[in-house]
Amino acid sequence: MPIAPSVTSFARVMHRATILAVAALAGTCLAAVTAQPASATPPGIPSKATAQSQLNALTVATQGSTSGYSRDLFPHWITISGSCNTREQVLKRDGTSVVVDSACAATSGRWYSPYDGATWTAASDVDIDHVVPLAEAWRSGANSWTTSRRQSFANDLTHPQLIAVTDNVNQAKGDQDPSTWQPPLSSYRCTYSKMWITVKYSWSLTLQSSEKSALQTMLNTCSS
Repeated sequence: MPIAPSVTSFARVMHRATILAVAALAGTCLAAVTAQPASATPPGIPSKATAQSQLNALTVATQGSTSGYSRDLFPHWITISGSCNTREQVLKRDGTSVVVDSACAATSGRWYSPYDGATWTAASDVDIDHVVPLAEAWRSGANSWTTSRRQSFANDLTHPQLIAVTDNVNQAKGDQDPSTWQPPLSSYRCTYSKMWITVKYSWSLTLQSSEKSALQTMLNTCSS
């Protein structure tokens, strides 16, 4: 009878339509996942309470000199994965829709600089800031480290020591500590203080009294 084939054909059509619908939905979900922006923030930023405990535990000492200091004593950028070095890794981490070439150089993307609130679409406009500057680390105890330890510090992707920011803002910061330089965007100073504190704590660096006072004032603006 003709009824059975028609029913069978209808069932097949509906089954196939269901499969296509599920596949389309899965593709949409996958696209939504892959389209999510990068974290755009360094890892390991502590809570206000943890940062306060770390700040209290830091050793206050007279700041050392920069005698003997050289950026070459803090080798960077080093290869992290494949052809990607530390700078390129942070650009991928902190950016949105970042596209890189076969050498891992960023060819397109968007980078939001939390220091000043600017957004850039060219990697050349972005610097990777050492939150605790290399010269500042030198003056705070890194002068006695081995070159290997200084290399680890300069390429630290575990703590909130590296962040993509506007190049000229980073250059204006130079090697200053929070007693003389803080992010122009005041709303980010809470986060900046927590990053600075935990980096110094994690690497057993000292701080001077004016630096501690500035950090405490910044930390007091945090809600959590």
